[in-house]
Amino acid sequence: MELSNLKVKGNINLKDFPTELSHNFSDKSLKKQLKKERRALGEMQNTLYAHGKYSVLICIQGMDTSGKDSLIREVFKDFNVRGVISHSFKKPSEKEINHDFLWRHYKALPARGKYGVFNRSHYENVLISRVKPEIVLNEKIPDINSLEDITLAFWNNRLEQINNFEKTIHQNGCIIFKFFLHISKDEQKNRLLRRLNKPSKNWKFSPEDLKDRELWDAYTHYYEEAISATSTEHAPWYVIPADSKPHARLLVAKTIKERMETYTDIQNPSLPEELQEQISYYKQQLKDS
Repeated sequence: MELSNLKVKGNINLKDFPTELSHNFSDKSLKKQLKKERRALGEMQNTLYAHGKYSVLICIQGMDTSGKDSLIREVFKDFNVRGVISHSFKKPSEKEINHDFLWRHYKALPARGKYGVFNRSHYENVLISRVKPEIVLNEKIPDINSLEDITLAFWNNRLEQINNFEKTIHQNGCIIFKFFLHISKDEQKNRLLRRLNKPSKNWKFSPEDLKDRELWDAYTHYYEEAISATSTEHAPWYVIPADSKPHARLLVAKTIKERMETYTDIQNPSLPEELQEQISYYKQQLKDS
């Protein structure tokens, strides 16, 4: 599949996107290719840091067990630790609830020269909150006093606010990637069973996983609505076939690399001319010291 085919354009139905792609590579070969790609990404990140004018935001979303944690670990393994920060957004704290829903995400945005990875993201506010709208009642929003107050207009406004948020940070130098890790319901079942069958993985399992699994269709519907409404040229969504973890990781790494290569202005800075003229002198000073 061409990487451009992973990019969302317009309204989507996730049934039209595969959860696995046929290919002739073994897992070992896919891991070897990923190693090459992430080394290149690591070098590109060093240049981004030295250039110091752009930041990069990577949003990772997906159903439970879709492989978000391991993908982040494997794709960004060769980055300089000072150049990438990962945030996992859980239930908001009391302090966070006392601000608007985007506040904690603004706070976590990467500085210029750095990558920020959101493991789950601001999209939880139009996904889990939409499947379980009682969450919104805890947000202390004026005129939202009951579930009946949470109308379709409320959700459309929230999606518009997300679009405005992303447009603002893009216009200020943030390069945005949004990945939906697309797994099948059968593959999720297999992964949950592995967590139960392998004692070292038992800690990952929660009965809530089974309750959320029963809401699969609702989550799918609201993912389709959110992705369709917010995939823009400056902040595109990519639907990544994720039944194969090694392949999903490679596709994400390749997508980031391919798009970052279009930013040809990101270069290592040059020394001022007056310093360049003195390089030989500085070298000699060091030799003589």
